[in-house]
Amino acid sequence: MRVYFYHTQDIAAIRDQMARGEFPSHFLYGATCLERHGIDVVWHRTPMGLPRWRMMIVNAWRVLRSLRHFDAIYATHYRGLELVVLLRALGLLRKPIIVWHHQPVVRSRSVLRELLGRLFYRGFDRMIFFSQKLIDDSVGIGKASPDRMVLGHWGADLEFYDRVMQADRCRSGFISTGKELRDMPTLIAAFNAEGLPLRIFTGRKTGGVDYERVIDSCHPKDNIGVNYVEGLCPAALSREVDGASCVVICCQPTRYTVGLTTVVEALAMGLPVVCSRNPQIPVDFDGWRCGLTVAYGDVDGWRTAIRYIADHPEEARAMGRRGREVAERLFNDKKCGEEVAALIKDVLR
Repeated sequence: MRVYFYHTQDIAAIRDQMARGEFPSHFLYGATCLERHGIDVVWHRTPMGLPRWRMMIVNAWRVLRSLRHFDAIYATHYRGLELVVLLRALGLLRKPIIVWHHQPVVRSRSVLRELLGRLFYRGFDRMIFFSQKLIDDSVGIGKASPDRMVLGHWGADLEFYDRVMQADRCRSGFISTGKELRDMPTLIAAFNAEGLPLRIFTGRKTGGVDYERVIDSCHPKDNIGVNYVEGLCPAALSREVDGASCVVICCQPTRYTVGLTTVVEALAMGLPVVCSRNPQIPVDFDGWRCGLTVAYGDVDGWRTAIRYIADHPEEARAMGRRGREVAERLFNDKKCGEEVAALIKDVLR
């Protein structure tokens, strides 16, 4: 049994960094764990920097010329794979397609786009969602079959983080490492008011947002250190996280799991989390007592949460331990690979 693994990122570069111990395997969505379940992998060669229409053509050509070498397609995203999915929807491709769906399925305003979308979604044999909320939001739309929607547990490469963490490391202060849709004004206002130490690691410009301009306009005080990173490898950034006592994830409202990458890292490293209350995130921080959540844009709520963490260090450390237990039970790369392997075997029966 063999699958064609498709990713929008440079798989070869990721695997090369993994071999050097500089990159966690969970960014390949359990693909590195498939062989232990009797599934060989054909690794896609990702064309980087192409316009989307060219990427679709190149990807379709690469997939179709490899048809006799695999039994199914496993993809982390359908972006760039649209032509292949359409062929499957039309019955012209006999290889099943399993894909991660990062946002809820939505209804199109255009009648034509809605009809095309309904056809397109017939091309997925299984759609893996990161949370039950994403599934629930998608089912009511009626564009894709609920029978093809499944819940997946995407989680961290625990062995990678075990190597990164230092047993005798003295952890202190708060850290924010995300780049996507981060609510810097709310975060900085809360830490400005409380005077607690915060280190921010982000890109200067990400997703069309000029974070340097946004952060400068918030006038961070001396207790806040800002670091703009470009191309920093995950291992180096994780070592920075290992020096903190709490991870903060302050985001803007969204329909998908913004912040999940930071969440699974914090759980793996046994750190408590203060996170914006995103209903799409599959982790119940408050109920599982591994962190605290705050409503979007609530500066006072953030002040209360970070002050609680700072004033209750023993409970904060207990939150971190409970978070690691959650990672070991639910959100880790081996479990992700096991679930994906079961789905592949199911569609190939």
